[in-house]
Amino acid sequence: MRKSLRAAAIGAACAVAGAALYGTGVATAGQSTANSTHEPYNIGLLVKDIDTYYGATLDSNGVYQASKDSEYAKDLARLESGAKRYIDKAAHKAKRHGEKPAVVFDIDDTLLLSLDYEKKTNYTYNSTTWADYVAKADRPAVFGTPELVAYAKSKGVEVFYNSGLKESQRVSAVANLKKVGADINLDADHMFLKDAANPPAYLSACATAAAWNCTTVQYKSGTRKHIESLGYDIVANFGDQYSDLEGGYADKTYKLPNPTYFVS
Repeated sequence: MRKSLRAAAIGAACAVAGAALYGTGVATAGQSTANSTHEPYNIGLLVKDIDTYYGATLDSNGVYQASKDSEYAKDLARLESGAKRYIDKAAHKAKRHGEKPAVVFDIDDTLLLSLDYEKKTNYTYNSTTWADYVAKADRPAVFGTPELVAYAKSKGVEVFYNSGLKESQRVSAVANLKKVGADINLDADHMFLKDAANPPAYLSACATAAAWNCTTVQYKSGTRKHIESLGYDIVANFGDQYSDLEGGYADKTYKLPNPTYFVS
């Protein structure tokens, strides 16, 4: 389930890179909190922190964009630099051992940035407005991640996608990924989306045509297990949610920053 900023203010605050973690009885900036109240971080200040972290500004088309000079961009650049070094080493090692290395990417806020949706819905989620937003296929890239996809491919590492988007949103997802330059392995054999009407057999423990009961961790780890059953070794798994990464079937995981929502 996707949680709104209001439902997860403290968790989101802790996820903001560089944000201070306030202990019991310690006042936040501009606040005075009695020791006995355990008052959460103020929602207005949290939104300001998030805006500052992204360097969020409206462009000439009225779309909220992150700044390339923001702390968010700097965090991504550091993560991606380390990931490239690791992928390079993992690819060489796999070749020596005759293995088939692979990387797995989430899509929402791992490859495609949803900041404009979050800002314009005041950090709330609605399935209808979200579907309309995805259907536009016009989200900007998360800084550097399309280049990371291309880098993995250039090293002979197979690229897969493991997303919580619905099967009905496949056309929009493919169009948007092509638009931002992540035009690699966008076929159904490499891009795994949620198909509640016809769930794959490898998810039969939690999903049938009658009912989808998979948690995000079950769905994503089950999909990674399936990819590895095809003979691949997933050397790296990238996602903006911890639930994208938990459950095993990846040698190394990379958590991309996302202080606006969480998926359990």
